[in-house]
Amino acid sequence: MTLPPAFRSSGDLLADRRYDYAMAAKAEGDLVAAADLLVQALEIAPRWVAGWFALGEVEAARGETAAAEAALARALALDPDDALGARLLLARLGRGEAQEAMSEAYIRTLYDDYAPRFEKALREGLSYRAPEILRDAVVAASAALGREPAFARMLDLGCGTGLAGPVFAPLAVAIDGVDLSPRMVDLARQKGVYRTLAVGDLTQFLDGEAEASADLVLAADVLIYVADLGPVFAGAARVLRPGGLLGFTVEAHDGDGLMLHASLRYAHGRDLIETGLAAAGLAIASLERVVLRTEGGAPVAGWAVIAAKGR
Repeated sequence: MTLPPAFRSSGDLLADRRYDYAMAAKAEGDLVAAADLLVQALEIAPRWVAGWFALGEVEAARGETAAAEAALARALALDPDDALGARLLLARLGRGEAQEAMSEAYIRTLYDDYAPRFEKALREGLSYRAPEILRDAVVAASAALGREPAFARMLDLGCGTGLAGPVFAPLAVAIDGVDLSPRMVDLARQKGVYRTLAVGDLTQFLDGEAEASADLVLAADVLIYVADLGPVFAGAARVLRPGGLLGFTVEAHDGDGLMLHASLRYAHGRDLIETGLAAAGLAIASLERVVLRTEGGAPVAGWAVIAAKGR
């Protein structure tokens, strides 16, 4: 992974140089040299979290599972908040439960660093259009349910830089958003389409909202970082007014249950969506297989879902 600024230096120039040489060797496919150079860097700077994390990545890539686990465990011991995602890599190696591996610190660090280039990367590089997919799905579902696609209040969960705001502004009188990343929220605020914006966890945000206070709850590509969808569905159901809609996207896979991809994002089986919504008392209005974006020239499959709260 590309290191966030706070992790890019060990504080020792020689160790940093060894790290740079290691990353160059890794890019060239010489994983043995990369591992050796990282070990040298860590002999100089033994408390460097990013060095241990990088060594874990390299050892995992060359099939040295025990060495990878040891390096990642060391990174986690040095940074229990897990800003670099060591738990996720350990889960990919079969050590630890995938559904418990995603930390708030990892998501916040990832997107605080990503914020300045986020929109250009998604729109131009990855052909991202989840907000537009959800808008069209909301309009279609509204027609099928015999209601107008007009909403007094929308909640944008995991709003990021606010890509969904301008897309849904014609449909919603007021839009309130929340995101874990302060830098993403700062950029969303500049769009001038949100009534309020909060920095925080989306389930805690929902818990703090009044019952039956929103007509539309949206979660565009944020639930890929949420293993258990149940609390989100339950929270959305509580804050929705009767007849209100929940719209969201998740990454999909062909089987059942939860999968942690190599991208360190979750993919959800259709069964988890159906059973989770039913448990929350929400009825599926539409559930479509879609292409959320492209990565490496390949389409990323997802589910676009609209669910309704009964009247």
